[in-house]
Amino acid sequence: MKLLRVGTAGAERPALLDGAGVLRDLSGLVPDIDGTLLADERKLAAVRAAAAFGELPRLDADGLRTGPPLARIGKIVCIGLNYHDHARETGAAPPAEPILFLKAPDTVVGPDDPVLLPRGSVKTDWEVELAVVIGRTARYLETDAQALAAVAGYAVAHDVSERAFQLERGGQWDKGKNCETFNPLGPWLVTADEVPDPQALGLRLWVNGELKQHGTTADQIFPVAEVVRYVSHFMTLHPGDILNTGTPAGVAMGHPDPKPYLRGGDVVELEIDGLGCQRQVFLPT
Repeated sequence: MKLLRVGTAGAERPALLDGAGVLRDLSGLVPDIDGTLLADERKLAAVRAAAAFGELPRLDADGLRTGPPLARIGKIVCIGLNYHDHARETGAAPPAEPILFLKAPDTVVGPDDPVLLPRGSVKTDWEVELAVVIGRTARYLETDAQALAAVAGYAVAHDVSERAFQLERGGQWDKGKNCETFNPLGPWLVTADEVPDPQALGLRLWVNGELKQHGTTADQIFPVAEVVRYVSHFMTLHPGDILNTGTPAGVAMGHPDPKPYLRGGDVVELEIDGLGCQRQVFLPT
């Protein structure tokens, strides 16, 4: 299923995109799309049945904003330097273990919402990423099968980063990762049954129409199952948590000087096979 949330910011309603590309209203069946729904297999089965039998009302999509596809996100765990080609472009050795950092849930905005350049930004960068959405409580997982069983679905994430804040201002990476609007998510949460192999997805990103990133999850240093299993040994993952699984080569930081960091008015578009597209205009604060 392709689950999404539509409407004005803070007042989104749950919806579903059916097989014919028609937007369907879920608000009569579930209150929202969140961890509670993702953990409830009976409710998810009811949503599938209603969609299959054409019982969901149609929504007029014209002029309707698409919000983040998940409400009440618990935590966002991010994996740094998780593509072989990205490690090569930055001159870094592939890490022996996954590099973890956190983004606050309030960085999340809709897939086409504007992104705000923070005050003083000189090195805001783009990063298309596969987001993994957790649907079962996961702690101390031992096998890849257990890890994938904890995954409710997948989405497109844009891990926007301010590199000067991240790398030149001391401390950890948090300063450059948690600026307002720095995690567009969506348009859809695609349930795991529709993504049979998360290591066979193409990722692409354009800046002002120029292709900058063109990678595949097959190039991940730590595949999705390994990432979920690994993280579960350091923190408990709950339904509604998200893992951003890293970005392929092509970020601004990997370009020769002068590096083409984002400026006000730039337009970034990104997509992942089967998971939909995003488009953001970057605006000064």
